[in-house]
Amino acid sequence: MPRALAAVVAACALCIALAGCTRAPEAVVRAENHDAFWLWAGVQPQPVLDRARTLYLLEGEIIGGEPAHLQRRLAATPRVTHADTWIVYRADTLAWSDDVIPAIRGDIARWRGNGNRVIGVQLDFDARTRHLDRYADFLRSLRAQLPRDTKLGVTGLMDWSANGDPAQLARLAGVVDEVVVQTYQGRATIPGYGKYLERLRGFPIPFRIGLVQGGEWHAPPALPTNPNFRGYVVFLVNP
Repeated sequence: MPRALAAVVAACALCIALAGCTRAPEAVVRAENHDAFWLWAGVQPQPVLDRARTLYLLEGEIIGGEPAHLQRRLAATPRVTHADTWIVYRADTLAWSDDVIPAIRGDIARWRGNGNRVIGVQLDFDARTRHLDRYADFLRSLRAQLPRDTKLGVTGLMDWSANGDPAQLARLAGVVDEVVVQTYQGRATIPGYGKYLERLRGFPIPFRIGLVQGGEWHAPPALPTNPNFRGYVVFLVNP
């Protein structure tokens, strides 16, 4: 090989090697970069909670047969005075016993009586995309039975924005104040999340993006300019 050509080949190889070394690392969700968090049962509190602006705290799970009952996950009423709080209920079914909603109203009063700034109730239920109309009917009934100064929020699947019926989403928009779109399952980010989140441009409800601590996250370029985007919520996990 002529010396001049060899030099060119070597220079190209060096450029490729340097490009590989300087490639941006995969983005990782770091709790210290955020100010809104989920704290679930069994997860140890972390220092980032001391400067949180919004906390979503699991009070209990609505589980069991037909009808389902409320099973509490907190041993005592929390006391959070520095952040807005949402009382969270994880539900496996919407066939609730008659005592569930009165218990939720009692929790709101109890938490507020202990000094918490309770701004809303969040329901964590994996409603299927094709059944959003039924879910909206259930949520409308639930909201009517909550105190008027209490917001209603829900977690949402990424599939809602990608494949949800616009008419059904519009019905949901008239009922809930906030949807937190979950981008993870367990302790890992769901592969291909970017393709789903591209469809959020037409999402008709104020929303946050739910991330898992330590998971992958590359924000879609258009997300910050979405008029309904309200920020992130990080699901904290034990090391």
